[in-house]
Amino acid sequence: MSPLLAQVLREIEQLNPEEQLEVISHATEQLKRQTVKPKKHKLSEFRGIAPNLLEGRDAQDWVNEVRGEAQQHGDRLLESKNED
Repeated sequence: MSPLLAQVLREIEQLNPEEQLEVISHATEQLKRQTVKPKKHKLSEFRGIAPNLLEGRDAQDWVNEVRGEAQQHGDRLLESKNED
């Protein structure tokens, strides 16, 4: 803890409860103002971010393949559970 923070905390302890609540309220408002909301991006900003990801493959074919692989993996897991 920094010396400045320790000093501020000691001084806050000397305040009455109403003043301590004011300190909390003030600090909360300061943090709200300082908090940066994440910027929302447009989908078009991601164009070209991963070129050749599918290497010319049709996206729907790729999705179907991945889903099929996931289904096969799930089936194998179920089979191994049933064997135990």
